[in-house]
Amino acid sequence: MTVIKNIVVCLALANAGYFLWVHGVARSQEASVTTPPATTLKLVSEDPDAARRAAADAAGLAGSSGSAPDEPTAEAGGELLTNVKRCISVGPFRDVAETAHAASTLRSGGYDPRQRVADGEVWAGVWVYLPVPPGPSAGDRLLAKLKAAGIDDALEMPGPGDAPVISLGLFSEQKRAQARVAQAHGLGLDPGLADRKRTGNVYWIDVDLKPTDGLLNPSDLQSEAGHISRLEVKACPTGQS
Repeated sequence: MTVIKNIVVCLALANAGYFLWVHGVARSQEASVTTPPATTLKLVSEDPDAARRAAADAAGLAGSSGSAPDEPTAEAGGELLTNVKRCISVGPFRDVAETAHAASTLRSGGYDPRQRVADGEVWAGVWVYLPVPPGPSAGDRLLAKLKAAGIDDALEMPGPGDAPVISLGLFSEQKRAQARVAQAHGLGLDPGLADRKRTGNVYWIDVDLKPTDGLLNPSDLQSEAGHISRLEVKACPTGQS
């Protein structure tokens, strides 16, 4: 009986120990395991601090990549760059008087013109001429006809392609050139027209333009109304800007 009693007591103690271990020690071990907190996704646009960090990270990556920064564009901060200098040349003028008149016109418009002299070709005028018809003494007969009509300055000379022509005059004014053409038409003649140039000293005017200034109109610089102009506008030569 004593042996059986001892066995029963041992079993009871074993059951009690198992019960305490399951509900005590095991629970405490499970509770000791830390559960990671739940995370919530947030858009960069919803987090100003994150947006600033992202911009700083992007700038750091760009700097560490070794690439050169972008060149400045025509706009910076929404404002146009205004330090771009443009120098243009107007000309060529035939003489000092024409150059001085153009420079005065530019000064009155708020510009600061600079005159310079250069070698080159300059337009001299519109040449009105008559081809000499074939045949002996054809030029003499044509000259006599012209002089009889009052064109006393007619003169025979080499023309385009070295063919003989009768010159009716070199004109720098459109009105006078048209009058001479009409006079020849009245005699039943059909004159030709050609631009003539001369080589020698010519005059240019250099002007600095602001970025907001448009190009100049050469016709505004003519010294006389009706005067034929063959002016150009181009970039200043190197070293003149």
